[in-house]
Amino acid sequence: MDVSASTMRPLDVKTDMLCYVTSMESDSVPEPEFPASVAAIARRCMDDLAGRRGRIVTTATPLDNPPRLLFAGLGSESGIAADTLRDVAGAVSRRAQEMGVKRFAVVCPDMNNAADAASQITEGCVLALYDFDQFRSKKAESAPNLTVVCRPEAAESVHTAKIAAEGVLFARNLANLPANRCPPAKLAEFAEEISSEPGGDGKRGSIKCTILSGRQLSEGGFGGINAVGQGSANTPRLITLEYGGGQGPPVVLVGKAVTFDTGGISIKPGERMDEMKFDKCGGCTVLAVVRTTARLGLPVNLVGVVPSVENMPGGGSYRPGDIIKLYGGKTAEILNTDAEGRLILADALSYAEERFSPKCMIDLATLTGACIIALGCDVAGMISNDDNLASDITKSGGRTAEPVWRLPLDADYMDMIKSKVADIKNLVPGKAAGTVAAAAFLRSAVQETPWLHLDIAGTAWMQPPSKKRSYNLPGATGFGVRLLLDYLRNASKD
Repeated sequence: MDVSASTMRPLDVKTDMLCYVTSMESDSVPEPEFPASVAAIARRCMDDLAGRRGRIVTTATPLDNPPRLLFAGLGSESGIAADTLRDVAGAVSRRAQEMGVKRFAVVCPDMNNAADAASQITEGCVLALYDFDQFRSKKAESAPNLTVVCRPEAAESVHTAKIAAEGVLFARNLANLPANRCPPAKLAEFAEEISSEPGGDGKRGSIKCTILSGRQLSEGGFGGINAVGQGSANTPRLITLEYGGGQGPPVVLVGKAVTFDTGGISIKPGERMDEMKFDKCGGCTVLAVVRTTARLGLPVNLVGVVPSVENMPGGGSYRPGDIIKLYGGKTAEILNTDAEGRLILADALSYAEERFSPKCMIDLATLTGACIIALGCDVAGMISNDDNLASDITKSGGRTAEPVWRLPLDADYMDMIKSKVADIKNLVPGKAAGTVAAAAFLRSAVQETPWLHLDIAGTAWMQPPSKKRSYNLPGATGFGVRLLLDYLRNASKD
């Protein structure tokens, strides 16, 4: 989709369809410059619409420009949330595509924050027309071009939001790939391609990529990554992307990338196992955030670390009862091979802290089904050892409508993962505090660095309980990309 910003009068914008979003309280025709005949048509459309959320009305006009008008309802002003405009804009975008227009223009409503309005419209329109058609003979219809009509001070926000939305689409494309098309080695190839792309300054190679595999992992002491991956013919990779755009210690993002998770010897039920291609969503988000940060040229130092494995049953698989040694030196008793994500993340967190001495570390992982039981499929679980970091991520989640909810982690929870035969164990028997216990395992791998964990098991892809939004299609959502970009933009101002 081609996206541009215009600060001209709406009627001066060349378009096939001029689109307006209005609330239930709107009681006047949006453009005083409308000819009388068009004003009458617009009045009738707005009366029919009545500003109702989710309703769209279109009409032809006698004008050469615009030949069509569209009105979409935002609902009552008192009920307009942070995500309303994005959701409505996505519905407008999809209607434009259905109507076969080649270009449409959306007029930003008069809101207190013009930049936010322009960003939400851009993101909603771009994300809603995503279609994962890579393996279909019949491809998706071409997306119409978008013009966001906004105030001059909001024009740059359209460009930034477009790049952020493309980052989400990049994460979705990776996450939606089936396991036979994206084993760990292939994910590493995608990371290497990212490192060859131009950054915000137009120069190539603004990102450094390092891939560890084979003997580098086994001799390097990555016991968790090796144990989980040893049952598969597709050998593990540890992917590191480094972007140097600022000063001081880097922010480190760590993303779980299990390219397919059968559960290993502790095999999962067959129902919905096909969805376990989405167990790499955390890693896909991290790759997308590093790539997009470089494209935006944000003034931050950023490192993405992605441990990637395939968890398969086989003659070489690790087993319940095994004791392994993690990168940080702790030994771990394996009670269930389907609790594999915490093992590879513990290795990655210890490695990242030792290697990069980061300002902070944030990990994302489709880690526990218990998080879905606790919070559903629209809010990510958050656990942190640092109140300031947790507050910043919470605010970013609110601004981007990718909400998080903080769960506790104190000494009593840390005691839950103690083992009688090793330092720690990878599963707490029973159903008590499953999400927190998994995070406790990760916390044990971190020394003093501010750290935050996001459990995205419910939010990473659309599941039966997921809230339907116009811009989230079946499959991966790319959750966390916009949230982390918002955090990094604000962190760069500190």
